[in-house]
Amino acid sequence: MVKEPMRILIVGGGYVGLYTALRLQRQLKPELGRGDVEIVVVSPDPYMTYQPFLPEAAAGSISPRHVVVPLRRVLDRCKVVIGEATEINHAKRIATLNTLATEEEGTGSEQLTYDELVLAPGSISRTLPIPGLADFGIGFKTVEEAIGLRNHVIEQMDIASSTRDPAIRDAALTFVFVGGGYAGVEALGELEDMARYTARYYHNVKPEDMKWILVEASDRILPEVGEEMGRYTVTELRRRNIDVRLHTRLESCADRVAVLSDGARFPTRTVVWTAGVKPHPVLAATDLPLNERGRLKCTAELTVEGVAHAWAAGDAAAVPDVTAEPGKETAPNAQHAVRQARALGDNIARSLRGEPLQTYSHKYVGSVASLGLHKGVAHVYGRKLKGYPAWFMHRVYHLSRVPTFNRKARVLAEWTLSGLFKREIVSLGSLEHPRAEFELAAGGKPPGDPKGSS
Repeated sequence: MVKEPMRILIVGGGYVGLYTALRLQRQLKPELGRGDVEIVVVSPDPYMTYQPFLPEAAAGSISPRHVVVPLRRVLDRCKVVIGEATEINHAKRIATLNTLATEEEGTGSEQLTYDELVLAPGSISRTLPIPGLADFGIGFKTVEEAIGLRNHVIEQMDIASSTRDPAIRDAALTFVFVGGGYAGVEALGELEDMARYTARYYHNVKPEDMKWILVEASDRILPEVGEEMGRYTVTELRRRNIDVRLHTRLESCADRVAVLSDGARFPTRTVVWTAGVKPHPVLAATDLPLNERGRLKCTAELTVEGVAHAWAAGDAAAVPDVTAEPGKETAPNAQHAVRQARALGDNIARSLRGEPLQTYSHKYVGSVASLGLHKGVAHVYGRKLKGYPAWFMHRVYHLSRVPTFNRKARVLAEWTLSGLFKREIVSLGSLEHPRAEFELAAGGKPPGDPKGSS
């Protein structure tokens, strides 16, 4: 009889999924070569997105294809399945999957058995029941959203340049960002920088014609870089004529009008929602223990608490921070996710070989954030930087963290070329409706918005 290989199922192809699989490929190379172990990675996309580069991709500083890492090329010893896990019965070691093939076949979901489970589905945008948000809001978690937002901003400038209606022009040139964390501040800073540069090529659109508004419910932005750097960021953004509103919430964006809790109303065609994330819904469809925030209860060894053969890390996991006071958890950010994934891969290999597990321990070193070209803030190892030094540190740090030498070289090359040549100001909104022109030529009904602007 042929012995079945031990199957390690990794749910998710983000930071944790990719780095865990990479570590397992290295640690279990003999077992994989003999066919004793099989690693299966289930991901909705065939690539991992390096999210810290999304703002630069939106601003045109980096090509979108260099922000993502193809899973099949990097994980050459793993089986990559493009699909989503909809339910996991760990008691029976069965995962229910929906793949592209199951949708085409129409036969329903397929079930996959496993021996070891790694749950790393990441997180999704945390939205609120705000009128109009689902209809007009734009997210900023994927490369598709980043490029779509870039196209959208340039298209609004095209609309403002060509319309004779002052109300339409004003709404087109008003951009509202909700959320003062990394995603919101970096996206706003990069896109405002890009739009200000782009305005020089319009005969009737000036930078001062545009309204950029940042809405934050708490009393400060970028809490990760400290209170002093957060205040500096507010001052820097306001110096660029960006309207930063603290202690303010978005109450409605119905009918393309952003209504804020302080009573302000802004007709706008752009509302970018970056106000936090929540655990992936698949966690609620498992029989594994969750905490009050919906994240998996984990140990410091990155095992799921009280459950054998189940592991987790990253946004989906509540991992104790052994470097802090008892009861505190590690922050759900990339800095911890990458390091947790490596420790997780090592611990799975140790577990299979009967060796003792190691405790995950990492003291938070600080944070860096970009506010546009040559502008940034940083609080690293207790040192505070701002302006060009912080921006340079931001680039160096993330260049060192992006996976694979291939991507590092491509990103560095693009940065070098962007320093020698002018910015690209092209909008490719038709990417969202690539068949629109052919359908029209073939006699079909044209879409309401063939260029794909929101």
